[in-house]
Amino acid sequence: MDLIQKYNIPAPRYTSYPTVPFWNNEPGWEAALAQSSTEPLSLYIHLPFCERLCTYCSCNKYITVNHDHEAPYIAAVLKEWALYLQRSTTRPQLQELHLGGGTPTFFSPRNLRYLLETILQSCDVLPGAAFAFEGHPNNTTYEHLQTLYELGFKRVSLGIQDFDLAVQTIINRIQPYENVEKVVREARELGYTSINFDLIYGLPLQTPQSISATIEKVMHLYPDRISFYSYAHVPWVKGNGQRLFTERDLPAPAVKRGLYELGRSMLTEHYYEEIGMDHFALPDDELYKAQQSGTLHRNFMGYTIHRGNRLLGLGMSAISDHGTAYTQNEKSLAAYQQALEEGRLPVVRSHVQSQEDLYLGRHIRELMCNFETACTPSLTVMEHLQEPLRDGLVAVQPGRVAVTEKGKPYIRNICMAFDAYLWKNSPNTRVFSGAI
Repeated sequence: MDLIQKYNIPAPRYTSYPTVPFWNNEPGWEAALAQSSTEPLSLYIHLPFCERLCTYCSCNKYITVNHDHEAPYIAAVLKEWALYLQRSTTRPQLQELHLGGGTPTFFSPRNLRYLLETILQSCDVLPGAAFAFEGHPNNTTYEHLQTLYELGFKRVSLGIQDFDLAVQTIINRIQPYENVEKVVREARELGYTSINFDLIYGLPLQTPQSISATIEKVMHLYPDRISFYSYAHVPWVKGNGQRLFTERDLPAPAVKRGLYELGRSMLTEHYYEEIGMDHFALPDDELYKAQQSGTLHRNFMGYTIHRGNRLLGLGMSAISDHGTAYTQNEKSLAAYQQALEEGRLPVVRSHVQSQEDLYLGRHIRELMCNFETACTPSLTVMEHLQEPLRDGLVAVQPGRVAVTEKGKPYIRNICMAFDAYLWKNSPNTRVFSGAI
């Protein structure tokens, strides 16, 4: 059987273990929060508003053109931050700060400054801290860039997806190349040291020609990092617009894999190095250096150079990692704000990790970051590795499991061999996108 067909099955992306559908919602996450409060802090702030719906997107967002939402939402986020400060025994030591969305640049520069200055006044920023934000090329102004740079941001990630007009039209995200070029030029003039582009392969109407033309345009701007994601077709997820096109508009699995291989080849020809899953970076980038030194880390924000057990997510639907427990906030804007008006943390679901969770999660994370892990697999893990072994996707040696070059495109499938929740409780509804 063709490997692409064989391994194109629903698979998690493993930004956590266990993945969200298997969280146990047991009591005890508050104890984990207290125990982790002295560790260096990675802070994620979810800013969910978008002025229009991008029909490929399955993220949690709130579509509106009403900017009167900005001030009440900021007030709610600051109330949530204050509640966490009350539960902390020490002043937060901030090592990472990331603004995600939605569209963070939906917010005015003035409101972003107020939000961030209020938070930063109650933190100590550690040397080498990484501050990054996601920007939409159509509404990221020079004032946005300047304001955030003055607050310590040196990284910006721009959602490009594809430059082809037919693809942009069907996914309802039309952004001219000139808009992207302007943001990149202004960011570099201001002193931003890292620019990331998000690209997606497998979008409706994409062809080898459109991918090739997109990457050629990307190379004119030469970002420091590129995230080259597989499109996740999950039309059953509430609130996305993927029902506005059909599977007939999507490239077949083999064609989709060909789009990735074409893009990967073009990127490596321009000296980008492959980092973990779906990421590329130039050789002088910190992300590549972290992979080379074995210190690359992966959490709910993606790949990072900072290894740490404490990630605090603020905002509607934001997820936190408290070291031995996970929590997620209310997904509804009204429910999120209501909880904070009542003076309580807006946590709606949680998971307290067992020792087995921590053990298996560590090996999954090592595989996702470094394509190998120091491990003597259990009999059950070995049972689930048999097919990847026969297909030459993985090598098992005494005390070591390593993904082969052939196996790298199937990293999610290989990690599934370590996923005890999938072995025991295969979901009876669709929750994950295809692996390829």
